[in-house]
Amino acid sequence: GTASEAAQSAPASNDRLQVTEPYIELRTGPGRGFPVTQVVLRHEWIQIELRHTDWYRVRTDKGLTGWVVRQQLTSTLTASGVQKSFREILLDDFLSRRVQMGAARGSFNSEPALKAWSSYRMSETLSLELTLGQVQGKFAGSDYWHADLVAEPWSDQRWSPFVSIGVGRFKNEPNASLIGATTTNSKLTHAAAGLNYHVSDRFILRADYGLHTVYLSDTRTIEYRAKSIGVAFFF
Repeated sequence: GTASEAAQSAPASNDRLQVTEPYIELRTGPGRGFPVTQVVLRHEWIQIELRHTDWYRVRTDKGLTGWVVRQQLTSTLTASGVQKSFREILLDDFLSRRVQMGAARGSFNSEPALKAWSSYRMSETLSLELTLGQVQGKFAGSDYWHADLVAEPWSDQRWSPFVSIGVGRFKNEPNASLIGATTTNSKLTHAAAGLNYHVSDRFILRADYGLHTVYLSDTRTIEYRAKSIGVAFFF
C-alpha cells in the first residue's frame, strides 16, 4: 500500500455489514473535505478495511472502495442480523490516549482567568503537563506557566480524579496608572486536584482546584487559589 495507508489503523473489523440507512456516502479520503464519489444503497453489503480516527475505508461487494464516517455506520447490521457496535473501538481510543490539549476558564484569586494546557501520558497513571494561564485583574494583569507531573490512578474510568504538582513562573504587571507599582517575575510552585469526565468520542470535561505559591523573595511568598472548568481533546 501507499505510505498514507501504512499510517492508518489496522482493519477495525472483518465483519460484513449490511446498510440499513437509505444510503451511505463513500468519499475519496477520511474527512468531510473529500468529495463523495459514490453511494451505497440500503440492503447492500460492505466490509471495513481500514480505520482512521472516526473514518472507515470500506469495500462493497461490487469492489468499490471509499471512506465513510462512523455516524453513518452505527445502524448497519452484521451477518447475524444484529446492530454493529462501535463502543469497543471508542473505548480503545480512550484507553490508549497519549496527547491531550485543552482550555478552561475560571478564577485566579477571585479574578477572571483563562488557561490552556497540553499533556503527554507516559504511563497508565502518570502524565507530564504544561499549562499557560492569563489573569485579567482589576489593578493588574498576570501571566503564568507551570510544568506538572499529573497522577491519575483510575485513568481507565469515565469519572477519573487526579492530582498534580509542578513548578513554573509567574509575572504580574500592574496597571500603568498605579504610581510606584513594579512588575514582578517570580518562580512559582503549583499543586492541584481535579476530576476528569470522558464525555464521548475524544472529548473530556475537566474541573480542578489549585494552589499557586509565588516566591517574591527568599523570605516572602504569596499564595493564589484558582479553580476552573474546561474541555480537552485527546488523541
